[in-house]
Amino acid sequence: MNSLYLECNAGISGDMTVAALLDLGADEKVLRDVLDSVPADGFSIAISRVKKAGVDCCDFNVVLDKEHENHDHDMAYLHGDETVYAELSGHEHSHHDYSDHDHIDHSHDHSDHDHTEHSHDHSDHDHVEHSHDHTDHGHHHHEHRGLPEIREIINHTQMTENALSLALKIFEILAKAEAKAHATDIDHVHFHEVGAIDSIVDIIAVAVCIDNLGIDKVYVPKLCEGMGTVRCQHGILSIPVPATANIMEAYQLPIEIMNVQGEFVTPTGAAIVAALKTDTHLPGQFCIKKIGLGAGKRTYQRPSILRAMLIEACDGTDDTENNTESDAICKLETNIDDCSGEVLGYTMERLFAAGARDVHYMPVFMKKNRPGWQLNVICDETKIAELEQIIFEETTTIGIRRIPVERSVLDRQIQKVMTPLGEAEVKICQIGQKKKIYPEYESVVRLCKEHHMTYQEVFDFIIKTTH
Repeated sequence: MNSLYLECNAGISGDMTVAALLDLGADEKVLRDVLDSVPADGFSIAISRVKKAGVDCCDFNVVLDKEHENHDHDMAYLHGDETVYAELSGHEHSHHDYSDHDHIDHSHDHSDHDHTEHSHDHSDHDHVEHSHDHTDHGHHHHEHRGLPEIREIINHTQMTENALSLALKIFEILAKAEAKAHATDIDHVHFHEVGAIDSIVDIIAVAVCIDNLGIDKVYVPKLCEGMGTVRCQHGILSIPVPATANIMEAYQLPIEIMNVQGEFVTPTGAAIVAALKTDTHLPGQFCIKKIGLGAGKRTYQRPSILRAMLIEACDGTDDTENNTESDAICKLETNIDDCSGEVLGYTMERLFAAGARDVHYMPVFMKKNRPGWQLNVICDETKIAELEQIIFEETTTIGIRRIPVERSVLDRQIQKVMTPLGEAEVKICQIGQKKKIYPEYESVVRLCKEHHMTYQEVFDFIIKTTH
């Protein structure tokens, strides 16, 4: 398994994540080819090397044209006083250079609109701006895209199914958080900053890089966030801003508030963690296979650097020999005495669709010999809040028990194999030098119908013909 450790000691944002993953080895050409196909205009990308606090990092920059430029990396706008803001709003200011990126000739020309695209000259490396001219698909940042429009852009971008699914998942998380903040539903919420083309490109790029690296597991022990306020299109808001705070609540993201002024965790960064994180607990011992450093654009007291590491467990236990891995999951349990079987069946469907690892219910006798059901749900820690909400909505329970569970898991993978009956998916588990093969249910059923054979006949046949 490819395990990724995101060390968010200086927060996380979309561009920081893309840069760290590129530095980790994600294929730049694959990324550029995908971003070439984005059906939107007004942007180009620049990938370079920069220094943050003297440390060499990768920088991923979505360069916007004058019509689409925003204040996302402008420290005067984000944290300046009312006088500075008034100057910015009146287009009378000259841009302040708050960057500590140590770019060579990092000039800014804001003569016409105060927000022209940046000119970079990185003479020590190849720096190619990838321009887009999609004149038939103009989307301006001030149009405040909704989720349907963003889905349309992502669905028409040429990338793998896995990357597409991840990009949509990240925006679904953002949509739910914004919808809660504005008391509306996800299809009617209008994004401001995260609906701008630079944020859309960041999210697509993260999904492409994660897919390209073949990441199976992501550890995020904590998110470090700053204090104070930040200015956005809704006005001056407390940090973390509502969308970020809602994601932290919904996905139970561990946070540490630093005694530092500034917004270190953006809504996009929080949504990326919520979508990717599989565990908060690192292995007791692990070896670092490779390190990637991604630079942020904002300048705070603590340098904005995201460190991403490919790691593997090396604790010296017998688990390595047996191809097993230890991790922590959660069991949700509740007793219900006044729900029909149909209600529990539908609840099970919703729980599985929301990401539960397993769901089952069994008959029990409760107080005063009342017959009832015990509902059990196995899930990742990140899914607790979402799955509990479904249980409360769909059943009559008024309390749910949370039980932390440790488990050992065999190293396993899903493969497509060709048999004389046709193609089938199988799960292959490794136990030492031995393999166990388990045909997937859907493949068995499909072949049963095609060849008019029994389930057991097809199941045994796939195992015998799979090597």
